[in-house]
Amino acid sequence: MAVASAALALTGCRADGVDDGSSADREARYKRVIEDPHPSPADVIEAAGAPTGVVRAGDGSLLLTYDAGNVEDDEGPAAWAWRIVGPDGRTVAEHAEHGDAEAPLAAFKGVSGGFVRVPAEGAGEAYRLDARGKRHSLVITESPSRTRPGDVLLAEPEPTLIYRPATHTVAPPADVPDNAVGLAVDERGTVWSLDQPLTDDPNRVVWQRDGRTLGSRDVPKPYTGGVLAARGGTAALSLIQGDGVRGLLVTTDGGGHWRTVLGGGIAFGELKHGPEALVLQTLSDGRLLVGEEGGRYWLADDRTNSAFHELRTPAGFTSFSVDGTTLYGIVDATTATYDLVAGEGLWISRDGGREWRRHGQRG
Repeated sequence: MAVASAALALTGCRADGVDDGSSADREARYKRVIEDPHPSPADVIEAAGAPTGVVRAGDGSLLLTYDAGNVEDDEGPAAWAWRIVGPDGRTVAEHAEHGDAEAPLAAFKGVSGGFVRVPAEGAGEAYRLDARGKRHSLVITESPSRTRPGDVLLAEPEPTLIYRPATHTVAPPADVPDNAVGLAVDERGTVWSLDQPLTDDPNRVVWQRDGRTLGSRDVPKPYTGGVLAARGGTAALSLIQGDGVRGLLVTTDGGGHWRTVLGGGIAFGELKHGPEALVLQTLSDGRLLVGEEGGRYWLADDRTNSAFHELRTPAGFTSFSVDGTTLYGIVDATTATYDLVAGEGLWISRDGGREWRRHGQRG
């Protein structure tokens, strides 16, 4: 997710995102947007500049979320919006709400039939949007459910919830280890969890399917586990030592064999922002993407994940996400401001990062 900024794309700001001297006007218009009890989606989106997140539905539609927070204070009025863009690039539906700057940002997950809003304390209820933007209710239960192929990890670690598209049901996963502190769910319905015992025993990765534990793997010393990612037969865990990420624990055959990756082209020693800023995601073909928000990113050359190359990006991405084999990078300000930064917006690559196009640009 992008760092929430208050960059403004209003009249008087050039298309390249460079301020042309009318900041006072932009500031006034921005404040009117966040103070409006019924803001229009177009106004909120224009005010926010870059999206805070992007997710893709099964049909290729995108849902972009936008946040216009309070630039000068952590409290006060705010506004947020979402926009659904069809596979042809045209806006299908959009919605905006007046809000509170202290409330968590609204987040969604892309699913086979549209999008699901992720439940979070203070951020509203969970619901489903179809690809046309129509809102539907969900069946939410506290009874744990065994995962199946197609299930989606909706939220973790607290609460940990799984969404089942076939029944539009949200429930906690069954049979997860009591000391699990992180999860990933792959397309086969395998639940990968990081188990951190309360004793001095090592952390371990546990994988389960249909209520059965398929295997476990201790995290090699002297590391502790961090972020999990799993898809396409690949599962990976970031390895933390001290205050930094030092490598990965990787399997490319569903847990049959594991290896520790401490290099392979990834400059772990140059990750500057700590484990909480790590980006670790898996493409649908099993390749890994590794990097950190606001920093550098590396993509595996192939699904063996034995060699990586650094991605060349059009600007510094404040957030990065993957869907299938498509890469999405967001350029935003890292501190709250009324102005745009150069290259601000959503950038998309469908060829592994060789070429990038800014969302909304034609040609």
